[in-house]
Amino acid sequence: MQTNFLSQQFNAGSLAENSTACPANATICDGTSCVLPEDNFNRTLSVVLSTVLTVMLALVMFSMGCNVELKNFLCHIKRPWGIFVGFLCQFGIMPLTAFLLSLAFNILPIQAVVVMIMGCCPGGTASNVIAYWVDGDMDLSISMTTCSTLLAMGMMPLCLFIYTKMWTDSDAIVLPYDSIGLSLVALVIPVSFGIFVNHKWPSKAKIILKVGSIVGAVLIVLIAVVGGILYKGSWIISPKLWIIGTIFPAAGYSLGFLLARIAGLSWHRCRTVSLETGMQNTQLCSTIVQLSFTPEQLELMFTFPLVYSIFQLLFALLILGGYRLYRRHRVKTKTDVEKTAQEEDPKPSANINGGYISDEIK
Repeated sequence: MQTNFLSQQFNAGSLAENSTACPANATICDGTSCVLPEDNFNRTLSVVLSTVLTVMLALVMFSMGCNVELKNFLCHIKRPWGIFVGFLCQFGIMPLTAFLLSLAFNILPIQAVVVMIMGCCPGGTASNVIAYWVDGDMDLSISMTTCSTLLAMGMMPLCLFIYTKMWTDSDAIVLPYDSIGLSLVALVIPVSFGIFVNHKWPSKAKIILKVGSIVGAVLIVLIAVVGGILYKGSWIISPKLWIIGTIFPAAGYSLGFLLARIAGLSWHRCRTVSLETGMQNTQLCSTIVQLSFTPEQLELMFTFPLVYSIFQLLFALLILGGYRLYRRHRVKTKTDVEKTAQEEDPKPSANINGGYISDEIK
């Protein structure tokens, strides 16, 4: 997302020759510190790239839907143990972690609020692509992303009300329900078409899935690079926010995996829940920040969503690389793969109820 203002510092000596300390088009002036309207080129570039990336993302989610079995997907909805664990991670662990990190680093109130907003956001669609590459449960991944985005309509205001009272009035934070709704539509419609294609033409769905998974991986990196270019004027933020932006996603991945394992989910579902927990919808966070704060306040923390997105991607790639190395050294043949799957889900009921195994069969 592109902020409405870009802060630029001007040298007092070079401006002393002019009759005014700030350019005529400056919107806010404080001595030699001026805030200028956004550059027209950046605005145009942002719109074009946002449109292209949105279309590409829809195609990627269509391909991810081609890996979803309708029967298994409905089983997760009817017996939502895995989804419930993901819900606890998404709206329990992440907001609490954001709150504790803000207190531990004693950051400014306005900075603490943006960290809290990030912690309260639903899962991002990039987690579905990474889940595919780490052999996660795609049915659970898609259902978790869909449910977390839908539940964000109510859980985000509740979490922000609970955790941000010590820093700001929760009414000052503007939640873009239209953006949340659009994210939900952009997820559900392409995935639904993908599920239909997989049901009607399984062989074609496999081809689409292979292409889409590669495009999705490239798209995730592309979004990070484009974000860095568009936000090049806003990279000066507190070192504490850089540290939090590094620790936060790592904590999300680790705690999500731990809670999923404690809840009795199988290993491939633990990987799925871990990714869904740590990978947040950073675009939504950026939108909320832009709608809620003034240009002066944005200077203090606007880049944090981008910092988080970069490190959540880096850690996700480390998880992917580590898992691929594990597979290469531990799973040599197709027989080994089948044995691993049987060890993860020793009873058919584990496939139905999201990984829970009763005491009788443990």
